[in-house]
Amino acid sequence: MDVDAFVEVHEPTWRRLEALLEQGRPSGADADELVRLYQRTATHLSLLRAENPDPVLVSRLSRLVARARHRLGGVREPAWRELARFVLVSFPVAVYRVRRLVVAIGVLFCLVGAAVAVWVAGDPQVLAALGSEQDARQYVERDFVDYYSQNTAASFAGQVWTNNARIAALCVALGVAGFPVVYLLGANAVGVGQAAGLLFAYDRGDVFFAFILPHGFLELTAIFVAGAAGLRIFWAWVAPGPRTRADALATEGRALFTVAIGLAGVLAVSGVVEGFVTPAPWPTWLRVGVGFGVFCAFVVYVGVLGRRAAAAGETGDLRAGDVGDLAPTRG
Repeated sequence: MDVDAFVEVHEPTWRRLEALLEQGRPSGADADELVRLYQRTATHLSLLRAENPDPVLVSRLSRLVARARHRLGGVREPAWRELARFVLVSFPVAVYRVRRLVVAIGVLFCLVGAAVAVWVAGDPQVLAALGSEQDARQYVERDFVDYYSQNTAASFAGQVWTNNARIAALCVALGVAGFPVVYLLGANAVGVGQAAGLLFAYDRGDVFFAFILPHGFLELTAIFVAGAAGLRIFWAWVAPGPRTRADALATEGRALFTVAIGLAGVLAVSGVVEGFVTPAPWPTWLRVGVGFGVFCAFVVYVGVLGRRAAAAGETGDLRAGDVGDLAPTRG
């Protein structure tokens, strides 16, 4: 495609559309013309993207088409309704769609962590490679527990939330490559296994579970969900089915990036539990019970609302009117 010639031919159409958008309330004839020019410009944009994706021109026409669509679509729903839809429909259904993969990742994570823990606790050479005897005793007798109370509860909760939200976002954002997600999950499983192995080696396994489980139920589940979303995006690229790879990747990416946004809220709750409940001077059964109760609430939330939204045909993707305008073209 000759971009210069394309622009020369269609520039009057785009300028006229811009002029109509600058007007106030259009007359009946102007409104009809606005619709026609919007449809033509959307087709021009589709053709450019398919044949010669000049970034400057595509950006210009994308903004023009978005302005026209906004004018023709009228006033959007209030922000609180959009937020309510996200909380009650988009996020739970996005998680519900990857539930089986979440369970599979969780099982593999626990198996890898348990294997590493058995290896560390049962092999003196591995234990010695992790540090000196003095360092190991310092960790199991003081550092492991002190980690949860060395800062104020609010500050610690914020630090934990920031770190875990970053990991979850990376799992989703890097999902298209596949391997980074597996690496992040594997590295976390090994880290948990090493900590468990050290404590079990010094007969402090009860301390490990007492301080991991209160927040770990929800925190690790959120990481599993992020990993599942990332791998689902990867699989959409590998096996797109009847769709093109670009369409499959765009559709799954939009739907499952919802997970990264929603998990920020879930991990904020987990951070509060880790900052305020895990180090609390309560009986172990109470701290673990609170953490398990929060985890169960999340499972019920996803199971009930996600199932309902999936039955209604929702996927977590944007609504059809928000995705963009696609006009099929042939070269």
